[in-house]
Amino acid sequence: MTEIAMKEQTSPSDFKRGLHSGLSIAIGYAPIALTFGLLAKSTGLTLVETVMMSMVVFAGASQYMSLTMLTLGTSIFEIITTTFIVNIRHFLMSAALNEKADNDSTFSKAVYSFGITDETFSIAAVKEGSISAGYMLGVNLIAYASWVVFSGVGHVIGASIPGVLQDSMSVALYAMFIGLLVPSMKKGVKVVILAATSACLNSIFTVTESLSTGWSIVAATLISAVVVEAVQYIREGGGKSSE
Repeated sequence: MTEIAMKEQTSPSDFKRGLHSGLSIAIGYAPIALTFGLLAKSTGLTLVETVMMSMVVFAGASQYMSLTMLTLGTSIFEIITTTFIVNIRHFLMSAALNEKADNDSTFSKAVYSFGITDETFSIAAVKEGSISAGYMLGVNLIAYASWVVFSGVGHVIGASIPGVLQDSMSVALYAMFIGLLVPSMKKGVKVVILAATSACLNSIFTVTESLSTGWSIVAATLISAVVVEAVQYIREGGGKSSE
């Protein structure tokens, strides 16, 4: 009973600490979510559809990518498959955080795992000591609320923007992808090779019309990832054997 009482007493403070830690993420999400809402409006999504996408998907890059694929007339199955591939890294992030997690219930972990993003993972990963369900719920809740709310605000603002400006917002979509890619490219040559390989394969599939737009993205992503990883594995294996 004493342990349960202590846990109940510390949970609120853990939640508050989580909210405080996630505040910077919420502030950073605001302009990106705002832009997403504007782009969603120009793509043809309703306010309800825009907010629901942010509530259910809650993945910035995937939502931006989905807008492009929707514009191109890609099927729902292709969009879901591509989104799954892009976000498959979340399995690794969740597994890594599970090693730091307190002995909370499986249900609690399942609830806060939904809100794990690159940013919330970074906050939790660098936190000293273990992470509790209350702390993770605080971090994820404020980040989630910011993303959903400002997605809706962006759509509402977009409704008052002239049609010409709404159409020109598509440029921001490409700027967003460049902004996501460049920081990763600075970390190593591997990312540059991976991006270049994917772009070349996607261009080949598109020009030859061998695959639809959606499946060309899926195939290019999978093939480039396998090829780059295989080449790196062979090179590392060869280096070890030579020693």
